[in-house]
Amino acid sequence: MESRTYPHPARAIAYLIGAFPLSLFTFVVTVTLISVGISTVVIWVGVAILVGAALLARAFGNVHRAWARLLLGADLPTRPVMVPGEDGVLRQWQTLMTDRRTWRDVTYLMMEFPLSIIGFALGIVSIPLFPLALFLAPRYAWLHSQLTIAMLGPDRTQDLTARANRLQASRARGVDAAEAERRRIERDLHDGAQQRLVAVAMGLGRAKGKLDADPEMAKALIDEAHADAKLAVAELRDLARGIYPAVLGDRGLDAALSSLAAKCPVPVEVTVNVEPRPPAAVESTAYFIVGESLTNIAKHSNANAVTVRVWRADRATGDQVVVEITDDGDGGAVLRPGGGLAGLADRAATIDGVMTVVSPIGGPTVIRADLPCAW
Repeated sequence: MESRTYPHPARAIAYLIGAFPLSLFTFVVTVTLISVGISTVVIWVGVAILVGAALLARAFGNVHRAWARLLLGADLPTRPVMVPGEDGVLRQWQTLMTDRRTWRDVTYLMMEFPLSIIGFALGIVSIPLFPLALFLAPRYAWLHSQLTIAMLGPDRTQDLTARANRLQASRARGVDAAEAERRRIERDLHDGAQQRLVAVAMGLGRAKGKLDADPEMAKALIDEAHADAKLAVAELRDLARGIYPAVLGDRGLDAALSSLAAKCPVPVEVTVNVEPRPPAAVESTAYFIVGESLTNIAKHSNANAVTVRVWRADRATGDQVVVEITDDGDGGAVLRPGGGLAGLADRAATIDGVMTVVSPIGGPTVIRADLPCAW
């Protein structure tokens, strides 16, 4: 809800009247459980009761968010009751009880109850005094909603900390991926183009020695060195394409992905709509995700058709490019550490992107990457 945009009087009155019984119930249950838990914590059963009170407080917070969202239009997304990402019941309990959001919910429930009494009285008084309702009820409801947003809205500090930790981890994976790529390029140069160029140099040296004594042999050696030089150039060109394809830089994602699709043995339908053109890092990440995915599909999936869709997400949800590859193969693809898909996920993470894989046994498989255009 925008600042100083007051809700409709009817919605405001309904919100103030309905908030009282809701606040009364959540306040009584939460306070009772916390009191019982504290009084019995010495016999350990109180710990479980306190955990239950914390879970209920988070659930009650979601109910209050839904009520403010329904009648006042407050921007309050639902939070998970249990803190995700932890293994083991005891670890989840510990994280729940030390999570700032849990105690913000509890504090809100304590503060909300006395304020809801005032709001209920105002809402009831406003019904017979309609002119008063037009003035007072929307303003009090707006103030009430600001408290709700402040206490139950996103924890800016915690969200920024989590984002920083996620970026730090993704950058570390990106450094590892870059180092692995450097070693691959070095190996390809050593085993491929470098050996070809050494052969060229040796062949030309031998031809120079034979030039006067055996011109025909010298000519054959020069022809052989010429062929090796062309192979070295081709290998260097392929290596450069692996770093950043020329067609991608010159003509953009649509042409580059169409080129990948044309080389895939499985029929591929490509749809690209990313205008305005995204940054080069986003384009190259999308290109390699599609390329590696098509390679995996051709090798392992037994698919008969593949659909590649790339589009620019609605700016209201964030400026990002979404890449989605779907095949009708056998399924069973997973993001396992050290695997090809995990490498693609790490590549996406270097620009704060997220890649997901949904691949039930029997298919279909959907690989999706959300790549932000600013990070």
